[in-house]
Amino acid sequence: MDTPVGPFTAIVAHDGAVLASGWTSRVDELVARIGTGLAPDQLRSAAELGPVTEAVHAYHAGEVDAAARIPVRQRSGAFGEQVWSVLRDVPPGQPVTYTELAAIAGRPTAVRAAASACARNAAALFVPCHRVLRSGGSLGGFQWGLTVKRWLLDHERHPGARGGR
Repeated sequence: MDTPVGPFTAIVAHDGAVLASGWTSRVDELVARIGTGLAPDQLRSAAELGPVTEAVHAYHAGEVDAAARIPVRQRSGAFGEQVWSVLRDVPPGQPVTYTELAAIAGRPTAVRAAASACARNAAALFVPCHRVLRSGGSLGGFQWGLTVKRWLLDHERHPGARGGR
């Protein structure tokens, strides 16, 4: 899908759960991020992914909580999965720090593990790891580039100002 910050691609399971997604047109980049045992045997290209397509378009058009309605399937250790789960509850426009994320996930001293879970997140946008900043407020990293992360954070603070498909 075309978005204001570049192409967006998603790999979706037969039941509609997002397995991997991000601001790329390279499916191989996404396949490599899917957890063990979750990758589909075959991929087929589809321009329309139903609710996933609708959510991506709605998000970029200004409905910044649209992706929260879409199911996601990822695998990691228990803490990584907990981090991904609590990330889905971080409100748009209200980023948290890695330290806050670790505390919200139940292990306040596991800041590096929380950051690692963000780095391993395969379902960008649907698990909004872009909403996590360094303690000093700097952006930190983002798989899809800091320009995209900055755009997403600004878009969530001012959703009407950057909409469009």
